[in-house]
Amino acid sequence: MPQPFSVRIGVREYELDTRGHLNQAVYLQYCEHALWEVLRAAGVPGDKLLVSGVGPAQLECTLKFRRELQGGEEVDVFCLFTWGEGKTFRLRQDIRKADGTLAAEVTGTLGLLDLSARSLVPDPGGHLRALAEHPAVLGL
Repeated sequence: MPQPFSVRIGVREYELDTRGHLNQAVYLQYCEHALWEVLRAAGVPGDKLLVSGVGPAQLECTLKFRRELQGGEEVDVFCLFTWGEGKTFRLRQDIRKADGTLAAEVTGTLGLLDLSARSLVPDPGGHLRALAEHPAVLGL
């Protein structure tokens, strides 16, 4: 099994809710940031995707909160892809405190959207493999 990619993010005070916890929507923003960072690490930055005529499309997302996060903490967002056949793939993202404590689990089904045809490309893994300088970062 490939090692998951991770990116560290600091929890900022303006991201907190009235109880002093990280606002629920920000967890998904952290995951979105991590997705773009793993693509960049694989050698497929956003502009390269756009030139190829595709972009990632989130089709389904489940977020499970495990521990609260507060301002000043640092978290690591881990990304692990599961590739199969067809137009979609799975992405598991764990948000962990710096000490390793699981704060949230996010699982999603994604695809690559053909920006002209407005439909999913038939083989997203193959498309990314062809674009990537380091496909192993994506588990390809």
